[in-house]
Amino acid sequence: MPKPTPLTDKIVTVCFNPDDDADWFAASEKVNDLMDANGTPARRFRVRHRRFIGWLTRFLGYYLLDAARKFGAVTFAAGGRKSRLDLSGMSQIAANEAITRWRAWHLHINATTKPARVWEDFLAQHHADPAKVSLSEARRRFEQQPRVLAMLAYAGGYVFDPYELSLFQAGEAAYAGLYWRTALIGDALITTDGRVMRPATDSLADRFRFLNDACMYLRSLNDRARLCAVTIA
Repeated sequence: MPKPTPLTDKIVTVCFNPDDDADWFAASEKVNDLMDANGTPARRFRVRHRRFIGWLTRFLGYYLLDAARKFGAVTFAAGGRKSRLDLSGMSQIAANEAITRWRAWHLHINATTKPARVWEDFLAQHHADPAKVSLSEARRRFEQQPRVLAMLAYAGGYVFDPYELSLFQAGEAAYAGLYWRTALIGDALITTDGRVMRPATDSLADRFRFLNDACMYLRSLNDRARLCAVTIA
């Protein structure tokens, strides 16, 4: 069953200058020093195969980190030289999957139920007066709404996370936009000079701000720069 990648995955993209040591040890050391966390390699980067020499390079793992193979050809890697990673392909695939999922939600949920209040509204009630509105009560109030119940009950081939309701209701472009950016960046990015980029808060607006800045930074990197994706334990 198709299922969206959870927005809470703890993925960190670590960036290195072209001449830096960019092996797995260096990436894990940066994550540990700057974020006080341990992690493992995440094979989430699609590997790029050039049009004319791709018939050869598809079988070579040079400039790649922790590469995975299918029928002998390199398909995914935890990182590598920017020029060897298919970043545009990754974002396009993530966008297409998100658009298909959002259109199914629009057809089966949006067209058949009234707009609902988003989870963030109920969570704010809880934070404003925890004694009056417990977290479980806030969750109960949110989930008893007809649109939320319809999302939970839907069994037509997609999983609609009701806690993404604010993102669904923001429209197709916003929904797809968050997913293709997340496919490239993850949840945080460590720059070549050791800065940690991440959302200021858990709000979608702050997540978009972070992802926009991180994508701009990624585009600015030299093609010989190295990237490594790390899953935080």
